[in-house]
Amino acid sequence: QVQLVESGGGLVQPGGSLGLSCAASGRISSIYAMSWHRQAPGQERELVALVYTSGGSTNYADSVKGRFTISRDNAKNTMYLQMNNLKPEDTAVYYCRTTIYGGTQYWGQGTQVTVSS
Repeated sequence: QVQLVESGGGLVQPGGSLGLSCAASGRISSIYAMSWHRQAPGQERELVALVYTSGGSTNYADSVKGRFTISRDNAKNTMYLQMNNLKPEDTAVYYCRTTIYGGTQYWGQGTQVTVSS
C-alpha cells in the first residue's frame, strides 16, 4: 500500500503561480512512477505530468509544457508540481498518483486549483 497526501491548492489569478505537493508513505521503494492528473467539471481526468523515480525522466501534457514543472524529493518522499502562468482553463481538481512495480496505482484525495480574476 502507498498513501498519498496532497496539499497546496487554492485560488490564484490568471498569470499567477501555485505549487502543489504530494507526500507519499508506505511502500515507497516499490514506486516507479509518480504523476499529476486533473479533472475539470464535466470532463475526464487527464494526465498533466509524470516523473519516473529511476532516472527522473519526465513527461508533460502539451497544454502545460513550458508552464508546469514536476519534480520529486526522494529524501522527503514528496512530489511537487510548480505551476506558472496559470490560465482559467487550468482550473480543476488536481490528483497525484503513484504506480508501483506490478502496475498497481494509488491516488491522492485531490486538491482544488481555481484560476480566476
